[in-house]
Amino acid sequence: MADAHPFRPVDRVERTQRTLGSRQLAAMLPDPSGARPAYRHLARALSALILDGRIALHVRLPAERELATALHTSRATITAVYDLLRESGYAHSRQGSGTWTALPDGRAPSGITRLLGPQDTAIDLARAAPGLPEQTLTEALARIAPQLAEHVHTPGYHPYGLPELRAAVAERFTRRGLATVPEQILVTSGAQHALTLVLGLLCRSGDRVMVENPSYPNALDAMRRGRLRTVSVPVTDTGWDIEIIESTLRQVVPQLAYLIPDFHNPTGCLMPEDERVRTLRAARRSGTWLVIDETLADLALDLPSPPPFATHTTPDGTGQVITIGSMSKTHWGGLRIGWLRAPARLVTELAGQRVATDMGGSVLDQLLALTLLAPAGELLPPRLDQLRGRRTALAAALTEHLPQWTWQLPPGGLSLWVDLGAPVASALAERALDYGVRIEGGTHFATDPGLFEQRLRIPYTVPPDTLHEAVRRMATALADGLPHPPTTRRQPHWVA
Repeated sequence: MADAHPFRPVDRVERTQRTLGSRQLAAMLPDPSGARPAYRHLARALSALILDGRIALHVRLPAERELATALHTSRATITAVYDLLRESGYAHSRQGSGTWTALPDGRAPSGITRLLGPQDTAIDLARAAPGLPEQTLTEALARIAPQLAEHVHTPGYHPYGLPELRAAVAERFTRRGLATVPEQILVTSGAQHALTLVLGLLCRSGDRVMVENPSYPNALDAMRRGRLRTVSVPVTDTGWDIEIIESTLRQVVPQLAYLIPDFHNPTGCLMPEDERVRTLRAARRSGTWLVIDETLADLALDLPSPPPFATHTTPDGTGQVITIGSMSKTHWGGLRIGWLRAPARLVTELAGQRVATDMGGSVLDQLLALTLLAPAGELLPPRLDQLRGRRTALAAALTEHLPQWTWQLPPGGLSLWVDLGAPVASALAERALDYGVRIEGGTHFATDPGLFEQRLRIPYTVPPDTLHEAVRRMATALADGLPHPPTTRRQPHWVA
């Protein structure tokens, strides 16, 4: 039972026959009655959803009459919307088969462009991604030179990951209380790569996946692109409602559940131990695979780091639990080193799937990661002290300049989940860019359109003076007045 999993290949026909329902699309679009001309307003919103990945490419849009009924507008308006989408390259039509989403020449999905970084001088509060001290990197590169020389005479392909790094990651789990052997570890190109491998192997188009709401936007995007149906469970300032999680697992029986129990992104909440046990029991009863994202687990600021979630499975730590981790949040995202821990047989199947895309990660990067992980006891404490100071600075700046906003101080992680007291987050993010601050509203962390418009995720990953200046600028933008309704010119989004 522990090593079994329902692997089901996805056939080509199933992947190509995709239609977006009229009600589903209507829920994602703004009310057209408040803008003139309405068709341009709707076309801009639709193209933004396509660029942002919330509507996948090569999806058939609803029939004009059906969408007009769902939006309570005229068919002529929807005809004009589709005409404008085709003219601008966001859609194309097939004779007798409808209108399909597309990507215009010269435009890239925001999943790509958000990672390229802003091309301006704005203070970047959209990406919670710390940098690596230059001296640390230089010293590590010098240390790995002799090791790299030993590898250059080999083919250099390691689909499971460099054996030494697999052993180091396994030992790290064991040290945290979960006995692990290298055969249970797959080294990946970051945690996102690990997640997409898991989704590709364990899920097929149309499968239900339980996710938290709010959640990590890039994970949600991977599920949308995998054509999965998300079923959300709420995470509030006080944490999870374990009874809703249990009932969702019991009634929906999702194929997979993706959870961030350790300093949840974006709320910062830490799931209590008893709720972890209840979640695991409920998942075991429903046969649901649990994918536990531990990328923030080491960033404990006010208490000890929690043990791995999977320690509560069975005495040997096996079962339908896959743990994902990476060095992006603790060290540097540029390393592109992540991993997953899973039953050994599943690791073998995931490695086989991985070979079809990249055959294995860079030996140089893995040797560098191995060197940086070795003195983790020396590198991490200064990083945590720095984050504590920046968290304090951000809280002080918000108290000084925006005392009407509220938040819960998280016990770990990289950001505050701030309540603005009014649904103005998108408009504020729009205006803040004019004042030199790049930030994204809470809706980008939502599983469903329109939620968390009163929230901002504000990372404390930049220096205190920069945080203070960013908050001062946002306060000025808010005092000067916000655009209403918010426009869609701020594409693409920059979330990490």
